[in-house]
Amino acid sequence: MDGKKSLKLTMGEISAACSDGAGKQYPPILTTQQAAELVGVPIGTIYAWSSQGRLKGCARKVGKHLRFFRDRLISRIFNEDF
Repeated sequence: MDGKKSLKLTMGEISAACSDGAGKQYPPILTTQQAAELVGVPIGTIYAWSSQGRLKGCARKVGKHLRFFRDRLISRIFNEDF
């Protein structure tokens, strides 16, 4: 079995992972700082990935701020060729 295929997360698994205490720390809409903490990278990496288009479909600009859809962000990083 292909290693990448076995690591794919379903939306149910993603939602379940955020349904306990993590759901309070990481709400459905995340700030850039929360997104960086969630995926364990520096905030500059989040900005770089966003400007490179790697997080397309995961984030929206709200004024001058980025906001991330938590479940889409997790899905993008774990399930797609990132």
